[in-house]
Amino acid sequence: MMQLQCLAAIMRGAFNEIYIFDADTLGFIETNQAARDNLQYSEAELAAMTPVQIASGLDLDALAALLQPLRTGDTAQATLDTIHVRKDGSSYPLQCRLFHCAAPETGGAATFVLIGNDVSTQHASAEALGISESRFHAIVSNTPGLVYQFVWRPDGQTSFPYLGDGCRALLGITSEHLRSVPSQFVELILPIDRPSYLESMAASAAELKSWNWEGRIWIDAWRDVKWINLRSTPRIAKNGGVQWEGIMSNITQSKLEESEIKQSRARLAELSAHVDRVKEQERTRIAREIHDDIGGNLTAIKMALSLLTNRLPANNPVLRDKTAYVELLVDRTIDSAHMIARDLRPSILDFGVVAALDWQTRESEKQLGFPCQFSANVSEIELHPDQATAIFRIFQEAMTNIAKHAQASRVGVNLIRHDAGVTLKIADNGVGIAAADCLKSQSFGIRGMVERAQAMGGELTVGPVAGGGSVVTVELPLSAD
Repeated sequence: MMQLQCLAAIMRGAFNEIYIFDADTLGFIETNQAARDNLQYSEAELAAMTPVQIASGLDLDALAALLQPLRTGDTAQATLDTIHVRKDGSSYPLQCRLFHCAAPETGGAATFVLIGNDVSTQHASAEALGISESRFHAIVSNTPGLVYQFVWRPDGQTSFPYLGDGCRALLGITSEHLRSVPSQFVELILPIDRPSYLESMAASAAELKSWNWEGRIWIDAWRDVKWINLRSTPRIAKNGGVQWEGIMSNITQSKLEESEIKQSRARLAELSAHVDRVKEQERTRIAREIHDDIGGNLTAIKMALSLLTNRLPANNPVLRDKTAYVELLVDRTIDSAHMIARDLRPSILDFGVVAALDWQTRESEKQLGFPCQFSANVSEIELHPDQATAIFRIFQEAMTNIAKHAQASRVGVNLIRHDAGVTLKIADNGVGIAAADCLKSQSFGIRGMVERAQAMGGELTVGPVAGGGSVVTVELPLSAD
């Protein structure tokens, strides 16, 4: 009696479906609540049914063959995977275990006990997992690069738990080989690039920040060098190490293009510097010819004109007025020639860059109409003629920009000689200049100043000044020439 009460309690509280059916007729003797709820049949309805009637695809012969070893005692239990059909026609998968219970000594029929586990959720999860894996493999196979997992264990050992299909195409070795010999990857990296690889890996592991590294590898199969880029995200692994998931990409082509762009820019910079040098040389030549030839001829004309004026009759005022006018024209032409020659190349540069900048500051003050102050920490600086010309032209262009755009009322110019070279600062108290203005397509003035400075191995920057305005800073190294 106690055993029957325990069995009834187990059947009521079990989450599994439990069916007890007659060993001879196969009719259900008892079913628990979980079975009735899932099948949507009442206890009375199930009492008139057999396992064959609720299991899709299960016939009497198959069931008899399954139960026979249980009847004879050859096996203690049997398993069965089946599809149960509910009353409304829907179905669900069931994993079953069957046991044989002999007839009790007190009388009664032998029975079979079927305990079923609904595996709908497991099947749905497996199906969803299969779909996810299919999508993952589709994404990986179409990704331009090698998708990988990389683990760095606390003992310093490394491994590649996962490597995509692009391993051989990128690295020249199979994924199976790299997984079996993970140290092979570091050996592929050129010795000159290995320290940066190891340092970036250690930094990413220490801070758990994204790992972004690029370097060169040697592909022995093709006797070639490739540039690759690693981008991955780290996380703490179960063994206490660090695991990265990411992608390796072949960036050889972009590196070649980058190198070509750099070489092209370098050639353009050389050409620009050459053009500036040739232009300054031509300006110097023209200024010298204007000063020497035209200036000399004009001086000779003025002297001859003075001689003729002195010999004119005193009683002919018309001729004397004409000669006075011609002499005035000659004087104006001499002044114009001097001004043109000075603009082409100020002769003051022959006295050094300090004197030239001081003179140009005073000239700018006259033109702008507001104070322009110049200061230098030395009275003379020995510069290569090309450097002196470059810094003078940069100063002229900066003052031109201030006159056009700054709306300033004061300019301060400071020239400093230091161990590394020369620094020139031109600061104004105007409206300032935005960083975006320096990048405008038509900002040739600033671009020309930058290129002049770079051609001399220096650097030019434009920035704001506290309280308003802007400052142009030129840094030039001392030439070894």
